[in-house]
This record gives sequence, structure tokens and C-alpha cells, in this order.
Amino acid sequence: MKTNAVRLLEKAGISHVVHSYDSADGAIDARAVAEKIGFALDRLFKTLVARTDDGRIVVFCIPGSAELDLKKGARCAGAKSVALVHKSELKGLTGYERGGCSPIGMSHGYPAWIDETAVLHPTIVVSGGKIGLQLELAPLDLIRASGAKAGDLA
Repeated sequence: MKTNAVRLLEKAGISHVVHSYDSADGAIDARAVAEKIGFALDRLFKTLVARTDDGRIVVFCIPGSAELDLKKGARCAGAKSVALVHKSELKGLTGYERGGCSPIGMSHGYPAWIDETAVLHPTIVVSGGKIGLQLELAPLDLIRASGAKAGDLA
């Protein structure tokens, strides 16, 4: 089954590789997924959805080996503060569930930032829009496909 993220990459002619993994064991955190698909944790970027102090929804992609610095995220978003949304809100806000939230093809065009370290790698991996599916692509192609900006987030 193709996800919205895969369809959008194909439509845009953006080169990517699909990586599948078995999620039956329930291990879908960044470390487990990186191990399952054979990638370094700093090349697997997790997608985090946050709400600014003024109620805007924003998206951040950071290396699996890092934690989001909320102050840096707020600075990128032009807000006083940001807080991650509760996992129960993800599906309604993005169209994606926790563990399958892709920066590409969300149901709304939220402003997004990708940690500036992404460009240190020839390719990075992000969720493909469902649990068990990851997409490998060049960082600049991800920025183009998601409409994101690079920023200091971690």
C-alpha cells in the first residue's frame, strides 16, 4: 500500500528508497527502527508535532539520536514557547499516527523545520506515513518535498 508521502514523492519525481520493517514486536521508537533497517541513529530523523504558545501547529524533524530543544524550536517558529502535542492528537492534526508521522504529506500544510545536521548526510530516513515504513532520501529533497526550512533544533 502506498502512503500519501510515497505518492507525493513519486508525483514530484523525487528519488527515494522505501525501507520496511516488522513492527509486530511493538518496538517503533527511533533506536529500534534504525536498528531494524540498518541505519545509524543520527541518520534516522523523527518527526515531532508541537503547538506554539499562540496555538499554531508546527513540525520538527530531528535526528533519532537527539532531543528537541524546545527553546530552539520556539525560536525557529517565531514563538515564545512550544510544547509537543499529545499523541492522541496526532491523527486528527496530521492524518498520521504516532510512529508513522511523516513530514511529507500531512493533511494540513504546517510550517516545518528540519535540523540543520541533516545536510551532513548524503541521505536520511524519515517515516513513510505508516508504522513499518521508512523513506530514505537526500536531505535537500526532503526539504523540498515537505516545504521545510533548516534550523538549529537539537
